[in-house]
Amino acid sequence: MSGYDLIDSPWLLPRPCGETAQKPYSLRETLLQAHLLDALEVDVPTQTPALIRQVLLPVVVDALGRPSDRKEWARRFANGRFTDIEQKAISAYLDEHRSRFDLFDPEAPFAQAAGLHTAKQETKGTALLVATQASGNNVPLFSSRTEGDPLPLTPAEAARWLLHAQCWDTAGIKSGAADDGMAKAGKTTGNVTGPLGALGVVVPMGRTLFETLMLNIPIGTQAADDLPQWRRAPMSGQWTTRHATGLLDLWTWQARRIRLIPEDTEHGLRVCRVVLCAGDRLQALPEWEPHTAWSFVKDPKSPTGTQRRPRRHLPGKAAWRGMEALLVAERQDGDDGTETSRLLSQLADLQAEGALPFDYPLQVQTIGMVYGTQSAVVEDVLFDSIPLPIAGLRTETDTYTTLVEVTEQAEDLAKAVNGLSADLRRARGADPIPWNKGQRPGEFVLHALDPLVRRFLVGVRTSADDPDQLERGHTAWEQLAYWKTQDVAERLLATATGSEFAGRVVKKDKTEYVYRLASAEQNFRQQLRAALPRWAQSVRDRPDDEPGELSA
Repeated sequence: MSGYDLIDSPWLLPRPCGETAQKPYSLRETLLQAHLLDALEVDVPTQTPALIRQVLLPVVVDALGRPSDRKEWARRFANGRFTDIEQKAISAYLDEHRSRFDLFDPEAPFAQAAGLHTAKQETKGTALLVATQASGNNVPLFSSRTEGDPLPLTPAEAARWLLHAQCWDTAGIKSGAADDGMAKAGKTTGNVTGPLGALGVVVPMGRTLFETLMLNIPIGTQAADDLPQWRRAPMSGQWTTRHATGLLDLWTWQARRIRLIPEDTEHGLRVCRVVLCAGDRLQALPEWEPHTAWSFVKDPKSPTGTQRRPRRHLPGKAAWRGMEALLVAERQDGDDGTETSRLLSQLADLQAEGALPFDYPLQVQTIGMVYGTQSAVVEDVLFDSIPLPIAGLRTETDTYTTLVEVTEQAEDLAKAVNGLSADLRRARGADPIPWNKGQRPGEFVLHALDPLVRRFLVGVRTSADDPDQLERGHTAWEQLAYWKTQDVAERLLATATGSEFAGRVVKKDKTEYVYRLASAEQNFRQQLRAALPRWAQSVRDRPDDEPGELSA
C-alpha cells in the first residue's frame, strides 16, 4: 500500500487569480504560489477555516515566525508575496517534516493515530467524516444517500474531510479506542464538538491567498512550547483535557483520534472505512482565540460580573445584521455588549497606522455549524461573506457610525412592517403572528434590503475618507430602502377587507384599544419617518408627495 504525501501531492483546490475554475495544487505549490491564487475551493464552507487553521497558517507561522509588531507585519504584507528567502524557508520546513505529512504513514499518519482500533476491531464508513452525509444519527443535508451506501473518498478528499472532522465533528458518544483507559464498555461519553463548533467563525479574506494568510496571522511572540501537531509525539488512542499552549497548538488541535483505512480499488487508492474515537478536549477556550467575535453576559459568579463567550452566528440571519459585533473593537466598561474578533481589531489598528489603505477590499466570511439533539447531529451549515470597510472598525469614525445606523435602520424597517401586519390582523379580529412561529412580513423587508446593504458597504469602502460623500450615500440608501419597504407594506394593505376599515376594539388591562386600517397606516408612517430621517426630510422639502408615495 503506497503512502500519500500531502506536501507534493495535489490535494488542495485553490483558484488561480482571474480564473473561474480551481485546479489541484499540493501544499508546497499552494503556499509558494499563494500570491497568484485567489481562494480555496471547498466541498462545504466549513472546510475553509479547517484548511487554513489546520495546515496553511501553522506551516507559515512555524516556518517564518509571527510578525513581532505592526511594522514587521506591514513590511511583510507590502511585499504582496512570500519573498524568495521566505519561500526557501517554507520549502525547507516542509522537507524537514515530510515524514509527518504522509496521510497513510504506518507509524505517524498525518493528523491521525497509527493503528487506532476498537476492542472489537470495528470500523465505520467514511460518511462519518463527511458532515453533509447521512451517518448514524446525523441527518443528510445535501445528499439522498443512506448510511449503508459506500462513500469511497480519494486521498485528497479524505485529507480535507479528516481536517474538517478535527474542527467540526459532532459531540456525543464516540467509539472507544482499545488503548483508551477512559473508555467504558467500548465507548466514551461527554465528548464536545470540535473546537470550531463552539464558535461563530469570522475569517478576514484578502485579494489573494497570500493576503488572506497575512490577514489571519495575529501579531505577537510565539511561545517556545507552542508546536503544531506534526511536531509533537505521534498520537495513540489515549487523550487528555488540557489548555492550548499557543496558536499553533490551538490551530492544529486534535479533537478526535482518527485512522483512515485506505484500499486499492479499480479506480485507484480510496478510503472507504475509518475509525473515529475521542480526542483531546480544551480545558477552556482561550481569550486569544482569533477567529470569533465575543459576547459578554452578566455572571454574578465572575470576578468581573460578566462572562466572555464566543458569539455564535444565527441561522437565517445575514452577517451584516450582526454588524455591530464585527465592528466594536473593545467592549466598553460596564457594558454587556459585544467585541469583535482579535484579527479584525488588529486590522483596525493597522489601517489607522497606514499599513492598509482605507479602501482595501476586505471581505469577511462568517461560518458556523448548527447542531441538534445535544450537538450530536448536524442540522445546517451557515455561511455568509460581506464587504467590510476597514475604517468602520474604529468606533471614532463617521464610517462606524454610518454602518451601525444603516443596519439598525434595516431592522427598524422590518419591525415597522411587522407592526403594520400585527395592527391589520388585530383590526380583522385575529392575533398577530408570533415572533417565533411562521414567517413574519418583516423578513421580506430584510430580504429585499440585503442587496442594497451589500452595495452600500462596497460604496462606503471608497468614500470612507469623505464625510460629505458618506452622507450622500446614506441619503440615497434611505430613499431606496423606503421604496423596498413600501413595496412590502402595499402588499399587506392590498389584503385588507371591509372589516379592517371598521376595526375592532380590544380591551387590555381595563384599557380599550381601537385597531383599524387608518390607524395602522398612520402608525406605520410614523415609524418610517423615525427610521429614515433623511428620507423624511426629503419628503418635507418637496412641495407635493410623489405619486403612490405614502404621505409623510
